[in-house]
Amino acid sequence: MNDALELLKSRRSIRKYKDQPVEEEKIKKCLEAARWAPSASNKQPWEFLIVTDEQVRKKLSEIHPYARFVAQSPLVFIPLTNPTIHQKYHMSDTALATMQYMIEAHSLGLGTCWAGVIGSAIEPEVKELLNVPEHLNVLGLVATGYSNEEPTKTRKELEELVHYEKY
Repeated sequence: MNDALELLKSRRSIRKYKDQPVEEEKIKKCLEAARWAPSASNKQPWEFLIVTDEQVRKKLSEIHPYARFVAQSPLVFIPLTNPTIHQKYHMSDTALATMQYMIEAHSLGLGTCWAGVIGSAIEPEVKELLNVPEHLNVLGLVATGYSNEEPTKTRKELEELVHYEKY
């Protein structure tokens, strides 16, 4: 088995992508990873949308002020939350599925970058563009593709983040 910690530590947000499509086999593996994420009461309050159409990706990048990079990525993974399945944990459960998608993508040599959408002023426009049913929420946009950059590796030290027993 691969060292999970090393895989996690080497994953970075990628905002520049090669002009190279993602193979269907890799897309399916990433989707399988997302599908197997843990969820409260195993409710699985998510659905997934894959966008490869260049014009739609371009429009998404115009709608989202912090996701210009989705126009360049060959694929955008869009996790949808379903609060009718689990009102309390639909967002956190779908975020776990999204992270599993991103980790699997990294393990397959793909780069990803996440941009949040849910609850923002742009969510209605994104939903309309993608024809997302009213009862679902767009958690975010995840650009996916082959990296065309060398990302930096910075993190806070554990001592700044961890508290034992009490704060």
